[in-house]
Amino acid sequence: MIQPGVNGSRIRRPRTEAGMAGANAGSALRAAPSEESELGRRLAASAECRHRPAEDVLEWLDERRRRVPVQVTRIPFERMAGWSFAPESGDLVHESGRFFTVGGIHARTDYGATPEWRQPIIYQQDVAIVGILAKEIDGVLHFLMQAKIEPGNVNTVQLSPTVQSTSSNYLRTHRGARSRFVEYFTEPGRARVLVDVLQSEQGAWFWAKRNRNVVMEVTGEVEPHEDFAWMTLGQILDLLHHPNIVNMDSRTVLACLLSAAPSMGARPDDGASAVFAEAYASGGDPLLSPAQVRSWLTERKSAYTLTTRAVPLDSVDGWERGAEAIRRPDGRYFSVVGVEVHAGNREVSDWCQPLLEPCGTGLAALVVRRIHGVRHLLARADLRPGCRDTVELGPTVQCTPENYAEAPAERRPRYLDLVLSRAVQVKYDVVQSEEGGRFRRALTRHLVVEVGGGFPLQPPPDFCWLTVPQAMALARQSYQVNIEARSLLLCLHAM
Repeated sequence: MIQPGVNGSRIRRPRTEAGMAGANAGSALRAAPSEESELGRRLAASAECRHRPAEDVLEWLDERRRRVPVQVTRIPFERMAGWSFAPESGDLVHESGRFFTVGGIHARTDYGATPEWRQPIIYQQDVAIVGILAKEIDGVLHFLMQAKIEPGNVNTVQLSPTVQSTSSNYLRTHRGARSRFVEYFTEPGRARVLVDVLQSEQGAWFWAKRNRNVVMEVTGEVEPHEDFAWMTLGQILDLLHHPNIVNMDSRTVLACLLSAAPSMGARPDDGASAVFAEAYASGGDPLLSPAQVRSWLTERKSAYTLTTRAVPLDSVDGWERGAEAIRRPDGRYFSVVGVEVHAGNREVSDWCQPLLEPCGTGLAALVVRRIHGVRHLLARADLRPGCRDTVELGPTVQCTPENYAEAPAERRPRYLDLVLSRAVQVKYDVVQSEEGGRFRRALTRHLVVEVGGGFPLQPPPDFCWLTVPQAMALARQSYQVNIEARSLLLCLHAM
């Protein structure tokens, strides 16, 4: 296991040295803190610790790219070994009946400008584990991050959770090697839970997909491996200023972890919480009480109807299946393509699979402003066909701008033109990748902009002003905050 070192070097530490790991991690678990405030204190201290610069981690990731050969090639569907189109439906399925299926969906809703449509969508019943091991090293909480290859990553290798695996993978449906370190998340008594919550994935591309977002703390040794490194929260937050480094699964897990410690940042006089001053800036009362925020989201969930049903992929109107892609003739939204993968450090080194390829770079933008001295963000009630509970809390703007390039003003997403204008102050602007195991070169521009005091306090019904702690409180629950908003909430802590 490589520890990123100082001054551009890398240190391969002996297994007995503090900060490295060995094989008996679950043997002596530390007693759980009695209050959430203790976890908040430890996370804030970890966020303050930046004893190794981000450049060291970037160099380590580059080294892994050089040393592990990866080849991802677009291929026709007929060459995708193990995959075929089901004759009765046209659905794209795996011969094992596991992993996932690309099928069709028929959606009806009274939300937005499009009341009815059909589209391809990914059906995946497996509940994936996206889990991070935590360990206190020299008195500071560290996290075991993986340099992981995903076929859809724009740069092949990104910083992943310790374990990022569907049940089909860790139960070895693919007949490959077992996912490294998965036992800490599947075998009771191996580690202590810091956070464990089921969350949704992209509701526009997955139907009712859910992942287990979990962080487990160990006190013993963890077997070292060159694809893994211990990092502080501060190091990871620094890496969020670099495009396409911290992968989507890492972002959502860490957002859930921070939401598990609502007291973090509540004491501005505490030096350990200074790193969160921007996200938790305060000075007065929130515009709405927590009860009012919960009531608004509940009301929005009940305000709309969403009816979805699975339909054969062959029946999805407006989409065409060619030899190498399923796409729309107008080139909008996304395509489904096939790839062949050769990767040296995966559980299976060679495989084929379909990937969903977006058409254009997405945008997830938050509008923030100070209200009564408190930093608020403008959240939106967001409905997607794959949502499990109709509506989830989303960013102010979430779309692919290219899809609206020719649209009249009344059909353009509200506030899209504002967040892209010079009338706002940009606080964060970095392109981040979506999950590379199902999506090919899926990029989303993460944007946080601040508006002045003249911006209306009374937003339209689908929008609500809430503070960062209020948003984080909702993220502690399943299916309340969508994955794009969770990603942006983590980025807020890095501003």
